[in-house]
Order: sequence, then structure tokens, then C-alpha cells
Amino acid sequence: MNGENRIEGRAVLVTGASSGIGEACARRFAAARADLVLWARRIERLEALAVDLERQHGAHVRVAAVDVRDRAAVFREAQALREHGWVPDVLVNNAGLAVGLNPLHEGDPDDWERMIDTNVKGLLYVTRAFLPHMVERGRGHVVNIGSIAGHQVYPKGNVYAATKHAVRALTHALALDLTGTPIRVSSIDPGLVETEFSIVRFKGDRERAASVYRGLQPLTGDDVADAVLYVVNAPPHVNVLELVLLPTAQRSATVVHRE
Repeated sequence: MNGENRIEGRAVLVTGASSGIGEACARRFAAARADLVLWARRIERLEALAVDLERQHGAHVRVAAVDVRDRAAVFREAQALREHGWVPDVLVNNAGLAVGLNPLHEGDPDDWERMIDTNVKGLLYVTRAFLPHMVERGRGHVVNIGSIAGHQVYPKGNVYAATKHAVRALTHALALDLTGTPIRVSSIDPGLVETEFSIVRFKGDRERAASVYRGLQPLTGDDVADAVLYVVNAPPHVNVLELVLLPTAQRSATVVHRE
């Protein structure tokens, strides 16, 4: 991170922090000496990550197994943090996924519900659990991890794209709702990022997942985390409302140059 470090000592919560973009964000924030709370479903991964971050950076890291689809669990864990005097200065709504890649008329409604419940409702639950306390304190930053799919649809990406359009709409609406407060709202909207995303989308088919990135250099979780750190570290009077981040080989949701 270049220039002044405005992140040191700030309380940061990252959802979906056990892998991919969320893990990369956790590592970047730990290196910037933030006070971290990490949520994900896979507690073993979180615990191993916390040990690593504490060893590497001396970071103070708390973890909890939270599925953002579970509204009761989200509010229960948020309340437990508040009872210990902990409210995030930065909330990174990263938990999200794509499942399946089918025409709408061949889609699996269970896949639809999993995406809607995670990408939209989960983001709403976590934001609702913490935002009132940010507003009350008069400081905070909500960073949503969106997607190029929130700007442009692509074949067979129907419901996933709909959820990311919803994230974009919620980002803009939230910014308007917070007019007159110092709370900042940002969305980081990446294109092709090589993480476990495609493995999840194709339900464990690693060969099919690898084909998504074949012939080009995709973004990494670290690239996206760099963008998150940039918007969070900006001076308090600067708000990056949305930032679209693409590999150089990708020019839109559907135009990708492959070697």
C-alpha cells in the first residue's frame, strides 16, 4: 500500500473470508495492521488463516463460522461483537457465489435460491446488523464485492447476473440513504478472477472450471484486494462509489481475448 496508512487500528469485518477474494482481503488488511473479524462457513480454514495472520503480522484476528444466509446467526454474532464493544469501521460484504451455468428454462431452482440467499439477502442481513451502529458512531465504510455481471449480462448467467445487478442497485441506494452521514459506500466489480468461484459454479468440475481462465491471465484475489484497500484507504472526503476491475485481456462480460 502506497502513501499514508489510514487503515491501521481500524476494525474490519470480512465475510466469506476463508478463500479467494475474502482471504486476500484479510491478508491485505492484516498487513495494514487492522483489527480483523473474519466470517465464513468453513471455520477450520478461518482458524488456520487467523494463526497465519497473527504469526506474520501480529494481527488481532477473531473468527466465527457464519453462513450469511442464516439471518438469526448473522444477528446473533453481530450482537456478540457489539456486546464486546466491537463495531466495524469497514464492512467488506464479500460472501457470494455462482452456481450453475444454464439457460433459465433449464436452471435448478435450488441453485437460484442459493445465489439469491447468499449474494443478496446475506449482504442485506450483514449490512443491517452493523450499519445502524456505524451511523450512530458517525464513521464507517461498506464495501460490496460486486461483479462485471452487475453491469452486463452474459449467456446462461441469468440469475447470477440478476443478483449482482441487485448488489449494484443496493450499493447506489445505500449511498443515497446515507446522504448527510460520513459513511462511505463502495462496490468493487471484478471480471474474471481465478479463485474457487468457477469450481463452485461447476460443482467441483475442476477441468471445466480451469477452462474459464484458459488462454488469458485472469485477475487474482490479490488484485481485487488491492482495489478494496485502495478505496478504503482513500482520504475520508473521497468515496469511490464503484470500481470495475478487469483483466487486460477482458474488455466486457462477453469479450475476452484468449491466446
